[in-house]
Amino acid sequence: MKIYLAGPDVFLPDAIEIGRRKVDICGRYGLTGLYPLDNAIDLAAPDAARKIFCGNEAMMDEADAIIANLTPFRGAGADPGTVYELGYMAGRRKFCLAYSNDGATYADRLGRFMDVTSEHGRLIDAQGLTVEDFGLVDNLMMIHALELHGCPLVTPATMPIDVWRDLAAFEACVRMAAARLMAK
Repeated sequence: MKIYLAGPDVFLPDAIEIGRRKVDICGRYGLTGLYPLDNAIDLAAPDAARKIFCGNEAMMDEADAIIANLTPFRGAGADPGTVYELGYMAGRRKFCLAYSNDGATYADRLGRFMDVTSEHGRLIDAQGLTVEDFGLVDNLMMIHALELHGCPLVTPATMPIDVWRDLAAFEACVRMAAARLMAK
């Protein structure tokens, strides 16, 4: 089973090392991890962005499953590129798994970034917009895509000290993917 390894990990200063660790964990369970930075792209090329997109899409097409890192990135929610990739895979009815190293509800996390108040039975953000408040870790579209096309979102019992390098929740997803492979 080939698994596309999606997430904002590619933006970390040690992104290559994190990718190698993830690929190694997959290998220990008999799976093949496909890490986006394995695509050889000349970042100085004028069409580098398009080549990255096409390379990642080709990897997803080749993959049987996705493990998406939905740990909040640069805000209260998941990285938008990762969310797109999860939707892409769910839309193709591929096996979808994901984890977040921050298990707080989306509404609680948003409160870390701006004032959130309750008005007439609904939560409102500092801009007067309704805050999605279903008690879920992230947007309902991602959470239910996982439930319907794979496994529920994996979160740790307590948030790790280093949310970007702690791979325990990732490994739990790998174990679930391996179990599915063995069941087939």
